[in-house]
Amino acid sequence: MSTGNEELKKLLLNKEFTNIPKMGDIIKGIILSLAKNEMRIDIPGFKTGVIRGLEMISTRALYPDLAIDKEVEATVVELENERGEVELSMRFTGERRAWEEIMKLKQSGQIVAVRILDANRGGLMVSSGSNLPGFLPVSQLAPEHYPRVPGGDKNKILEQLKLFVGKTLKAKVLDANEKEKKLIFSEKGVWEEEQRGLLSKYKVDDLIEGKVTAIADFGAFIAFDSIEGLAHISEIAWQRLDHPSDVLKVGDTIRAKIINIDGSKIFLSMRALVDDPWKKVSERYQIGQKVQGKVLKVNPFGLFVELDPEIHGLAHVSELDVAPGEKLESKVKSGDVLEFHITSIEPTAHRLGLSQKAPEEQKEKTELAATATPETKEEKPAE
Repeated sequence: MSTGNEELKKLLLNKEFTNIPKMGDIIKGIILSLAKNEMRIDIPGFKTGVIRGLEMISTRALYPDLAIDKEVEATVVELENERGEVELSMRFTGERRAWEEIMKLKQSGQIVAVRILDANRGGLMVSSGSNLPGFLPVSQLAPEHYPRVPGGDKNKILEQLKLFVGKTLKAKVLDANEKEKKLIFSEKGVWEEEQRGLLSKYKVDDLIEGKVTAIADFGAFIAFDSIEGLAHISEIAWQRLDHPSDVLKVGDTIRAKIINIDGSKIFLSMRALVDDPWKKVSERYQIGQKVQGKVLKVNPFGLFVELDPEIHGLAHVSELDVAPGEKLESKVKSGDVLEFHITSIEPTAHRLGLSQKAPEEQKEKTELAATATPETKEEKPAE
């Protein structure tokens, strides 16, 4: 130890020598010797550095192409060890250089390739050219890769995410924090950039033709001109739908109108290309008319009924032939064809009321409700 200290003092006193590194400095050197658990590096103008033990194991894993006489970079972790040599780490150097590169990529928005290593329910574990471990959340997947699972079943989502393991995706650095060792990527960011370029050709009210690529509870995704838009369930048809799959299936070719463009998102309407059937509902139906309808859905509060493919109505439970305490589901099921009277028609609200009660009974009920006062609604007991 004393000999090493004396050499270091001589170097420090030598005014002509100015290449003395400090703790944490990154130095360049030439590999002098290479063994399984140790590597010696010549630090020009100074002395010999060494990488050994567990640090050497990490170095070999990160740099498999090490060879004698090759120039490498390393970080000074100790100016002098027990043998008077400079203790070095290439792992620290690699990480620092990698984080520097990652920060540049984040600032520039440059697209990088990320390899999928593993998956969990929240997203994908990835690795970029920096060799730093990163994460690509489900929410940051491009629409074409987003797991559209009915009902949001987490196990099924995980099954779909695992299919990406081993593949490479294009992504951008969304967030990077060296101190917290946090590195988040976004594939959606790349898609949004590409989408913006394509969307510049379109405007609201344009008509498009495309194919249904996916169906979810809330709507259908439609691809056209390398763009994917969403037709919300309320914009697919004028009639009430329980699910978009009631009228659409993946692969269908459809026409739609662009009703909104929000950044990189585009919203479509299929029903905008079809006349609103409720505008002429009075030509087909009148209040008091007796009609037949097919039950589409049974709810505790009543029945959704199809009078024809375009006009649907609602029969509230209070307007049905159901005895007190009797469950509606036990008496009526979807697909049943029943007779009703039309009690109300509201074209602008797209509502039509139905009743199984006789018109006289319905009229009496309406009149009582209209003439009732707070006193008659809640009579006080006689004293």
